[in-house]
Amino acid sequence: MKKEDKSAIIKQLESTLGEYAHFYLADIGGLNAAQTSELRRVCYKENVKLVVVKNTLLQKALDNSSVDFSELYGSLKGETSLMLSNTANVPAKVINDFSKLKTNKLKKPILKAAYVEESFYIGENNLEALIHVKSKNELIGEIIGLLQSPAKNVVSALQSGGSTIHGVLKTLSER
Repeated sequence: MKKEDKSAIIKQLESTLGEYAHFYLADIGGLNAAQTSELRRVCYKENVKLVVVKNTLLQKALDNSSVDFSELYGSLKGETSLMLSNTANVPAKVINDFSKLKTNKLKKPILKAAYVEESFYIGENNLEALIHVKSKNELIGEIIGLLQSPAKNVVSALQSGGSTIHGVLKTLSER
């Protein structure tokens, strides 16, 4: 491959990485054409971009980033596919579900590493944790719900107490 071609691929990888907040490195090597097409269909349906990359070119693209991705470099061995998404846990769910299909005897894709919510996850043993990672918006929603809960309880208690007092007063006035 010519140096100009490599430079163009590195620039393309840099811009692709910049478009997504989260990415996963996975091994899909050994899947046949039908299985790979099915994986691509599942990824497309879930808004996950799947790109097969050369490790050296990906490492150079990561080097050019403002974030220090050096923790991921040890995972750049063998065949590597890049799974990009703006939702943190969707690629983990795709990897988990697709590797458990009965037609998938290789149990691939296999998680190599991930960069999710500005944290690094190295190794396939982190897949379960990544499935349960919540996005910033989900966490903000939960916090708002928790903050609203005490106020709702107070308002509810005051409203129910008012009707109880009204009932007692009405009963006393009827006597």
